Amino acid sequence: MCKDWDLYGRLIEDYNPSLSFDGIDGDRIAKRLHEISKIGLTEDGGSLRVGFSQEEKKAKTLVKGWMEELGLSVREDGAGNVFGRLEGKDTSLPAIVSGSHLDSVPNGGHFDGPLGVLSSLELVESWRITGYQPTRPYEVVIFSDEEGSRFNSGLTGSRAMTGDVDMELQSSLVDSNGHSFERVMNETGLSEESFAGAVRNLKEIESFVEVHIEQGKKLEQQNLPVGIVSGIAGPSWLEVEFRGSAGHAGNTPMTERQDALVAAGEFISNIHELPGRVSDSAVATVGKLHVYPNGINVIPGKVALHVDIRDIHEETRTELIKLIITEAEKASDKFGVRCNHKQTLQVTPVPIQSGIKQHLRQAMAEHNIRAAELPSGAGHDALIIGRHLPAAMLFVKSKNGVSHNPDEWSSLNDCVQGVHVLKSYVESIDKE
Repeated sequence: MCKDWDLYGRLIEDYNPSLSFDGIDGDRIAKRLHEISKIGLTEDGGSLRVGFSQEEKKAKTLVKGWMEELGLSVREDGAGNVFGRLEGKDTSLPAIVSGSHLDSVPNGGHFDGPLGVLSSLELVESWRITGYQPTRPYEVVIFSDEEGSRFNSGLTGSRAMTGDVDMELQSSLVDSNGHSFERVMNETGLSEESFAGAVRNLKEIESFVEVHIEQGKKLEQQNLPVGIVSGIAGPSWLEVEFRGSAGHAGNTPMTERQDALVAAGEFISNIHELPGRVSDSAVATVGKLHVYPNGINVIPGKVALHVDIRDIHEETRTELIKLIITEAEKASDKFGVRCNHKQTLQVTPVPIQSGIKQHLRQAMAEHNIRAAELPSGAGHDALIIGRHLPAAMLFVKSKNGVSHNPDEWSSLNDCVQGVHVLKSYVESIDKE
């Protein structure tokens, strides 16, 4: 564990106390972030609370205690998702749900996930202090295993709650220690049967909102503490294979080669400018590549690579996929090699509804924050919930855009302003 760890001291050092009003207390948020950060703290000041670990469970237990102190009715479903419920004036109405996750990537940061959970909990604290009771029930949720570090398959808790799980595939998962999904569930007091039974009646929920760090630099570049997420990009993975002819690197003339890597190289270099043709929120990345036979003195006969393609709008993402396939075919024709491709993942993107964004803009205006909209390139629990229910997201400024890293940082001033915007937003939709 990191010696002399004091996340609270770092957070509070430059905090502006005037931001603590309307029942929202920056000091309390800082203390709670600190308490969570001590669970799974690494030697270099990072976080290690992978999904379905004892560390994730301990962090949930800590927050469950805070929920109970507030008088919330607390329950945990068969996937380990935790819900703290505050009854509204009209208990027959569906609930507004807000929250995030407490698990981390190995040696991750201390804001990705916990900030969203604590922001949602702070809203209840503020209502308790000011004597406000919402019309609708309000629930704070902690989703299990959002990051997916345990089984390379994330957003697990939100998928379980919405029924977006292929149980045959889920049951086949094995972690890096060779432990099956069933064994891991049992070790955390759950089971495959309880996990499969975690599906919730979504008619009980009116809408969902998630506060999260940006994990990018756009808010920092605009010097804004909080931003409105315009949509959550859905990834589409394209596997592309170039097949040429392997040969001796010394004896094969340049004019007679069928070099698969040369074709792949041209293809990769040309991808960079394609997203801008379809959308200002589209992106495409080649992050995985295999060269065969991978010898120093052998002309590559085959290259297999994967393209990660994302946008917040499905139609422009589809257009980008077509452009990328066309580019692959052009490169293969130019260098006399064959090209095959297949789609290996297709996740529907979730654009945020215009009415929701208008409520968010009004909430920002109440706190004199310019309402900037920005897309989320990363997946979040709101992506899963947003397929079924109205969903909103707020981003809080990230220092240098760093995330999934011990250096991940959002100032307490920005975090608290995010809670104020969340409060205004939830209260506005609660009155509808």
